[in-house]
Amino acid sequence: MSITAIVLAAGRGSRMKSELPKVLHRAAGRPLVEYPIRAALAAGVTRVVVVTGGPERERLDAHLRAVFGVAVHCVEQATPRGTGDAARVGLAAVDADEVLVLCGDTPLLREEELRQLRAALEQGRSLAFLSARLDSPQGYGRVLRDAEGAVLGVREERDLKTDAERQLREVNAGVYAARVPELRAALAQLRDDNAQGELYLTDVVAWLAARGAVVAVEGPAEALLGVNDRAQLVAAEAALYRRIAARHAAAGVTVRAGALIDDDVTLEPDVEVESGACLRAGSVARRGARIGVGAVLTRCQLGERVTVLPYSVLTDSVVEAEAQVGPFSHLRPGSVLGERAHVGNFVETKQTRLGAGAKANHLAYLGDGEVGPGANIGAGTIFCNYDGFQKHRTVIGAGAFIGSDTQLVAPVTVGEGAYVATGTTVTKDVPADALALSRVKQENKPGYASRLRARMRAAAERAKAERAGR
Repeated sequence: MSITAIVLAAGRGSRMKSELPKVLHRAAGRPLVEYPIRAALAAGVTRVVVVTGGPERERLDAHLRAVFGVAVHCVEQATPRGTGDAARVGLAAVDADEVLVLCGDTPLLREEELRQLRAALEQGRSLAFLSARLDSPQGYGRVLRDAEGAVLGVREERDLKTDAERQLREVNAGVYAARVPELRAALAQLRDDNAQGELYLTDVVAWLAARGAVVAVEGPAEALLGVNDRAQLVAAEAALYRRIAARHAAAGVTVRAGALIDDDVTLEPDVEVESGACLRAGSVARRGARIGVGAVLTRCQLGERVTVLPYSVLTDSVVEAEAQVGPFSHLRPGSVLGERAHVGNFVETKQTRLGAGAKANHLAYLGDGEVGPGANIGAGTIFCNYDGFQKHRTVIGAGAFIGSDTQLVAPVTVGEGAYVATGTTVTKDVPADALALSRVKQENKPGYASRLRARMRAAAERAKAERAGR
């Protein structure tokens, strides 16, 4: 039996106070709207119709096409007339036997709940919807039942008529599975005679329930958590991060309390993620990698048994097997560390590759460069890569030794096995196995230090006396 999902995403999201469409705000690394779409696809849906609207509609449509391709088709609700009208617009683009109707701002909806709804529909029902029981149901439409417990309908909170209705704890989650012909008939009966003057999708429940064809499937309260403002966005994201951490833990990953892992991050077994670490935007860590306290990784690839020590920041970088980064290192975009390479305290790299076993352990800037295997970069080394107009490359050969406090003025090449002495400014290529040395001649003046101190002390005392006399 063919099934399509309709995702309602035409809401303006005015409470977000943002130029960005509400459903494109991110939670745990993904825009909100991606979560219900992915849940629907995982539950067996082969096509998703997304109802969009408003001035930023094209932006949302373009994002969905880029991420999901032909699996998602966008249609426009030109005039906002409520969820019932949005569902009707979406249903006009559906050619299937069954349909799921979801909201685009419910990131905690899972495949499991949708499969439960589909199973309920297969038991001869025309419509199944998700409900939940809340201790504080304020703000949600209530599920109305008769004395035998059969569903009578759903009533939005603004339209509740009695105190007994207001005290009901079972609420509507806004997630539906329906047979297409019956849903079309029900949508055609909608009227806007309610507190908001809109066409409510919830009214189809009462129309179909009167024909004995509706069932409510009780699910977890989390599933109905929608995002309408920034506080709800943060709350939903916190729940997603807990869920993601549990998923990785079940797969053999140690995730310490306080670590934040985006939904699209890949972690292999025996990876360890320490407290306060943030793994973002599709980063990958292979088996046995360790990510230290406070480290931040964005679009990074870590090989097996890589160690990222605390408070390092890595962006668009590759760290190959058994290499080590940090603490307090900064790998900017285009950085590649070969196997067993080391980058240490307060070292910054950008568009630079370190070969296997190369080391830069202290206080260095390596930009637009190539460091050969086994080379050693001393503390205080700077690749002077920018002349104010263009970037230039520095190439360090395999096994070369760069002494501390060296400036390499690019473009420049240091050959294999060469030695650059401490304090040297390199302005021309150094041949392989050569020594490069550029220093001002040192001059010692015996006994001069005490005379210098006396002169400086006298100057300080004169200055103090002048300040006192003012």
